[in-house]
Amino acid sequence: MDLQLKHKTALVTGSTAGIGLAIARRLAAEGAEVILTGRTEARLAEARATILAETPGAVVRGVAVDFGRAEQVTALLQAVPTVDILVNNVGIFEPKPFADITDADWLHFFEVNVLSGVRLSRQYFPLMLARNWGRILFISSESGLQIPQEMIHYGTTKTAQLGVARGLAELTKGTGVTVNSVLPGPTASEGVDEFIRKLATEGKTKEEAEHDFFQHDRPSSLLQRFITTDEIASMVAYLSSPLAAATNGASVRVDGGVIRSIG
Repeated sequence: MDLQLKHKTALVTGSTAGIGLAIARRLAAEGAEVILTGRTEARLAEARATILAETPGAVVRGVAVDFGRAEQVTALLQAVPTVDILVNNVGIFEPKPFADITDADWLHFFEVNVLSGVRLSRQYFPLMLARNWGRILFISSESGLQIPQEMIHYGTTKTAQLGVARGLAELTKGTGVTVNSVLPGPTASEGVDEFIRKLATEGKTKEEAEHDFFQHDRPSSLLQRFITTDEIASMVAYLSSPLAAATNGASVRVDGGVIRSIG
């Protein structure tokens, strides 16, 4: 299937590893010009090399940015003044007892997970409306609908993303711009590997910790395994394309059936 993404420019935040890198790889393979973001030039160079090894001739570049620092986001917007596709993927998470989550933790999570997308959308969204075409995607999580007890601060920021996305979608009526959220379930990424290691007790293997995670923490999963990053990227690539014009204001699940509700 041709997703008609040739000559489209896509900015993918947090794209040097995990879901973000998988999305960048897929968009590049579809012919889009891809702009990567990461904290260091070294990670950006590695991610770019990975994409070029898979898709020789891909147009891909990177911008180093820490989304927890507003001045660096401003510098990114100056370096990349306009895009056709914005994928707000950057995010942080960690398991932490609620009583131990400080004000600083809450503010940092909102700064990275929510305000990063708000700041970028504030510049790119009006330009998309003026051109009458554009795609904004927020990579939320099933945790935005089912707040995990082991990281309430993370889940709350993912709920906030859903609100921002739906609110922006309301401003697109009658245009060629769409704003959607994607809700991955537990996904096999670098961050999840570390997450599982933290949950694993002494003497328990990673595989045993993963099994216990789905038995006790996500028992509603129909997949009963971690989703691959490529499975998430396939949905994001479709929603980024002209083929998905009728999908707007939606929260699209790629959650392995974790969420039990019908609607």
